[in-house]
Amino acid sequence: MARVTTPFKCVECGWTTNKWVGRCGECQQWDTVREFGTESLGGRTVATRVPINRAAVPITQITVTDAEHRPTGIAEFDRVLGGGIVPGAAILLSGEPGVGKSTLLLDVAGRVAMRGDTVLYVSAEESVGQVRLRAERTGTLVDTLFLAAETNLGTVLGHIDEVKPSLVIIDSVQTVSSETVDGLAGGVAQVREVAATVVRIAKERGIPVILVGHVTKDGTIAGPRLLEHLVDVVMHFEGDRQTALRFVRTLKNRFGPTDEVGCFEMVGSGIEQVPDPSALFRSNTTTPVSGTCTTITMEGRRAIPVEIQALIVPSSAPQPRRVTNGVDSSRVAMLLAVLERRAKLPFQSADVYVSTVGGIRVTEPGADLAIALALASAAKDIALSPTLVATGEISLAGDIRAVTAHHLRSAEATRLGFSDVIDHSVSTLAEAIRRSLK
Repeated sequence: MARVTTPFKCVECGWTTNKWVGRCGECQQWDTVREFGTESLGGRTVATRVPINRAAVPITQITVTDAEHRPTGIAEFDRVLGGGIVPGAAILLSGEPGVGKSTLLLDVAGRVAMRGDTVLYVSAEESVGQVRLRAERTGTLVDTLFLAAETNLGTVLGHIDEVKPSLVIIDSVQTVSSETVDGLAGGVAQVREVAATVVRIAKERGIPVILVGHVTKDGTIAGPRLLEHLVDVVMHFEGDRQTALRFVRTLKNRFGPTDEVGCFEMVGSGIEQVPDPSALFRSNTTTPVSGTCTTITMEGRRAIPVEIQALIVPSSAPQPRRVTNGVDSSRVAMLLAVLERRAKLPFQSADVYVSTVGGIRVTEPGADLAIALALASAAKDIALSPTLVATGEISLAGDIRAVTAHHLRSAEATRLGFSDVIDHSVSTLAEAIRRSLK
């Protein structure tokens, strides 16, 4: 039997090499190549097995009733999933510590249990008493919601056999370990074994499973990339700790779209869904103020109005300040250069402050025109019309380009009562400034 020496293997994707390298040649991850010794590659054969219970059938005879979405009772959560949870689906929810993942999933568990289904909530990080206190605060005390504080995979499987739940939530996958694998909980081998076992159980028994995943310092999901490949849905729960707003996004979804966004708000009693966030990112003042302009930004398929505020203050410093909050600082610097060159507005001797209302972060180029008009309004100290909304990307030549999902933005602007829309129909930035500041 031929033996090929491949002593090094990437723990992320399984790529093998004869010598150690600092970066995997397949997945390009750093410091993931480990020594595994030699393995026999030649002459190995696999015996054929007669399929007994899983015979192949024509695709036309397969029904899709078992793959239909079942709503959880939280419309924003179901929206992101594509209509609800599919039986047998494996869902991974990631997010930074303290953002509210456990609160959200406990609310999901309570809503599912309230309709009569049995739910098993496995907390590997908190005691059942701590989870009970949170359930009292969120109003999810239901007899069909079972709690278990367990970190051993075998015991977790035993709870599943005993309770026979319709939904399993494990918080979190990095804190559960298997006795059959060496290494500490959270290690690559442990996370791979725990996730693979739980996903297999979900598929065999048709039980949907939601796994909570930790994130690294750079915001990516901790553990091997295989974890994301094993599950059917990868969701990310994000939000700023300084604000109460939270967003749920899908990074992968085998049963629905990946461009939907769910909006939630953290309150004293837990977490509440926000079906219409149109008033969250606009000021409540009724008096027009210079330096403010509203744009319609896209969060997935959802059009959200966002108010951009700008303030221009004279400065005698050799290097005036440029402070941004909620917008890209480099893009604001580019827009300032375009305004100076194409619209003849001087900003060299002024401090510039640009911010969004409500703490939302706007990164898409469709907000360029609103930022530029807010800066022009602040520089000339002329208030824009409260019925004006601006969407468009600005080029270095001062041209206004069209943005994606224009019909959705226009429909949202019309619904909210914005009658004066400035977009790519206005060819240049100078023309847009003249039209808005007339």
